[in-house]
Order: sequence, then C-alpha cells, then structure tokens
Amino acid sequence: MIIVAHRLLKNTKINGITLFPFILLRKKEDRNNEVLVNHEKIHLRQQLELLIIFFYIWYVVEYYYWYFKLRNSFLAYKYISFEREAYAKEDDLNYLKSRKLWSFTKYFSK
Repeated sequence: MIIVAHRLLKNTKINGITLFPFILLRKKEDRNNEVLVNHEKIHLRQQLELLIIFFYIWYVVEYYYWYFKLRNSFLAYKYISFEREAYAKEDDLNYLKSRKLWSFTKYFSK
C-alpha cells in the first residue's frame, strides 16, 4: 500500500521508504514515479524474504559495518546489499517477476 507521508518526510532527503507493508512517499506526484515505486517494491520483497524483522536487523548491522569501515554515512547506506540490489534493478520494471529468492546476496561484496 502506497501512502503519501509529506509531513513525516518533509524535512528529510528521503523520497520514499518502505516499512512493511507500506511504501511511504514524500510527494503526491511520486506515486507516478515508476522507478522510485519499483525500488521500494524491491525492498518489500526483501523484507518478506527475511520475515520482516530480520530484514531490519540485517539492514542496521550491515549499515554499521559499512559505516565503521568507510566512515561515511551516505556511502554506508549505498553499500548496504539491499540498497545495492534495489538501485541496480530499479529501472527494470519487470525485475520482480523474474527475481530469484535472496537475490540481494549477490550484492554483498564491495
């Protein structure tokens, strides 16, 4: 379910975030941004694969791993395997139809 959460996201750089089962978007017009919505739908699939709670635990652990290694919060975010998969495949609007289970593991290494 897609929700426009302008007040929640207005003072952030975040255009969209997925908190299962919701996709929260900053702007109403982002509902029509197929690439952004596809990126967030990839995260929904990842969350389901890891039974939701394990996704969030893994996400935070991986973020801090990269943060302590790189000493840069933005790079740490970009190196998270979930984000790497979502960014790599966000333009492929048919990706989720053929995506294999646990595909984010292909994006572990730097």
